[in-house]
Amino acid sequence: MPQPTPGTPSLLRAINDRAALQALLERGPLTRPEIGALTGLSKPTASQLLLRLQEAGLVVPGGVREGLPGRTAEVYRLNPSAAYVAALDVTRTHIDARVADITGAVVGEYRQPTPAPRAPRAPRDTGEATEDAVRNVRAALDGAQAPAALRHVVVGVQGAPDPGTGALGYATAEDLPGWLAPGLVATLGGRLGVRLSVENNVNLVAQAEQAHGSARGHRDFVLLWADDGLGAALVLGGRLHRGATGGAGEIGYMPAPGAPTARQTGRYGDHGYQALGGGPAVLRILRSYGVRGDGPAAAVGEAVRAAGSGGRETPAALAGLRDVAGRLAVGLASITAVVDPEIVVLTGGTLLAGGELLRGLVEEELHALTIPRPPLLLSAVEGNPVLAGALDLALAAARDEVFSSTLPS
Repeated sequence: MPQPTPGTPSLLRAINDRAALQALLERGPLTRPEIGALTGLSKPTASQLLLRLQEAGLVVPGGVREGLPGRTAEVYRLNPSAAYVAALDVTRTHIDARVADITGAVVGEYRQPTPAPRAPRAPRDTGEATEDAVRNVRAALDGAQAPAALRHVVVGVQGAPDPGTGALGYATAEDLPGWLAPGLVATLGGRLGVRLSVENNVNLVAQAEQAHGSARGHRDFVLLWADDGLGAALVLGGRLHRGATGGAGEIGYMPAPGAPTARQTGRYGDHGYQALGGGPAVLRILRSYGVRGDGPAAAVGEAVRAAGSGGRETPAALAGLRDVAGRLAVGLASITAVVDPEIVVLTGGTLLAGGELLRGLVEEELHALTIPRPPLLLSAVEGNPVLAGALDLALAAARDEVFSSTLPS
């Protein structure tokens, strides 16, 4: 049996460096004795460590802490400029960008419009579409005041990146103009001079929910996103499940009772769960109950208001919401029966507009259809959850790289 290799002095130093950097990240500014206590190092060793990290540009003095027994203690903090990362949320109409330093502090945000081509029906050269995508991403990063030396960029898209090929699936050129070109991700990274990765937007929402929202502390959960489109994310055993081709959670295409199939409408036609409970269907259903709205979220919000008004419109509005809830529960029942999650997190414009009333109706309908009865919870992530999840992943990658930079090669 091979014997374990003893740690060399340089390896042990690097391990201590990483532990100290992690402590500074999680605990904030610390004194030398505090760093020593948290890492188990002696005072001389902790002093050498801090000097080494300052010379590497990873740690900077953070002032002094007064009011402690003995002499005033100098504190140290993680150098915010040790690395910067960016998160992008790419949609059909715009790109939202957010830039943060290695501590997670946001230093810039920007929205870059992505207007449709003047002749949308005319075939476009792949190279031209790619140039548009590169130009829009660069403009979004410039608008967010991203520094030239970004460490990592994570991009959220309305599609499913294939982990084997990198190609985007479950999306059309109309959904992501210019983003379906072969090798686009590598082209973007090369042109921008930064490590760049692409992730499904709903998966990023689940990442944010697990880190900051209603799914904290849960290792098995399903997230349902309902807006104009339907999507889901599956977290199993604490890890995001993407599937063999990245398409796990693309439930809009899932066959559903009473809805047309792909055989009838075509592969990317209006069929399955999307036709049953997607945004256009929700709008159509609520209008049949006399509820109006400019879009599905607005119509659901109006139905909730009417249902709680106590007036003549209350019964119809409540019936309309129950109809919508029943349709959403049909798709959730299929997922719940297979996955048996601890909880289901509901988010997206339609579900958030419905609030507790719609949440309760969907839960009631779901529990009537399945033996597993997981609680349904509304999202607790504020702001843009796609950006939040993308920033989490970008920061994790950058910190792993930076905190390992003192490891011996």
